[in-house]
Amino acid sequence: MALSTQYGGFHAKGSWVDLLPASWVPYVQLCRLSPPAGLFLIYFPPVFGVLHAAATHHRPLSEVVHACVVLLCASFFGNNAAHAWNDLVDAQIDARIERTRTRPIPRGAIAPEAAFIFAVTQLLCLVSTLVLFLPATNAALAAAPALAATVYYPYAKRHTHLPQVVLGFCLTWSIMVGGCAAGVPAPWAEPSTQYLLGASILWVVIFDTVYAHQDLVDDVRVGVKSTAVLLRKRRGAARGALWVLLAGMTLALVASGRHASFRLPYYVLSVGGCAASVGAMVARVDLQDPASCWSWFSKGFWLTGLVISGGLLAEYAAVLQRGW
Repeated sequence: MALSTQYGGFHAKGSWVDLLPASWVPYVQLCRLSPPAGLFLIYFPPVFGVLHAAATHHRPLSEVVHACVVLLCASFFGNNAAHAWNDLVDAQIDARIERTRTRPIPRGAIAPEAAFIFAVTQLLCLVSTLVLFLPATNAALAAAPALAATVYYPYAKRHTHLPQVVLGFCLTWSIMVGGCAAGVPAPWAEPSTQYLLGASILWVVIFDTVYAHQDLVDDVRVGVKSTAVLLRKRRGAARGALWVLLAGMTLALVASGRHASFRLPYYVLSVGGCAASVGAMVARVDLQDPASCWSWFSKGFWLTGLVISGGLLAEYAAVLQRGW
């Protein structure tokens, strides 16, 4: 697989993108919609938040379904805005990295001014979606910390070796947005939700550290910082760190379940499934091979997101079965 198809600005031939008008294609590439890994990395956390709130606060099924649908639309616009902003700020760096030099802005397919306008319009669509379709909640206001962190994220790669932590906050604070969307006024005040947020941040750090290994050589040359760059000097340090992060993630999921008084299905699906799926990636990914890193990043997160969602959904189903 060519590096340029690993979120490097082009899509695999024969994909659904080929059916679109030619003028749309660079924007689909800008937004990383093929494959939609980035979109669903953004969507899974608010789903976690909705299902967690539904299970712990006994929310009606109609509200839960409504919140999940609205948040899918909001995640779509958020994904588009975040990637457009990231690529606009990173355009000069991307032009010097082998994998990313063919992204739409560096290759000239989208002008910087057009990318900025696109990012702003997508942000407005995101906020409008939350305000118009979740008017009885404070979901739009709850999204503010994540939006602020997203604006800063491209600069974090210049300031710290831990931009993955910043990204983790950007993507997973929406757990709180999901909780608000499900009718919980202040989910961030609940220990169970706090632990779920911590586990999800570690999940993003793990997967984005694997993703960052695709560009490790170029990042060192150009001066981009990341956890992959930080851990590169000691043999085996990166994989060891991933195991430690996975242990922390697993413990945080256990703590979240204990504070919420969740039952066995949560521990089997969310905790056990997460440990198994992420553990398989940490054990088997070849961090020296960009193709292996891309494969595990673009496909492996699906299983983890689904098992965490599955455990929370099982808890909510039990609540519905008991009739509160």
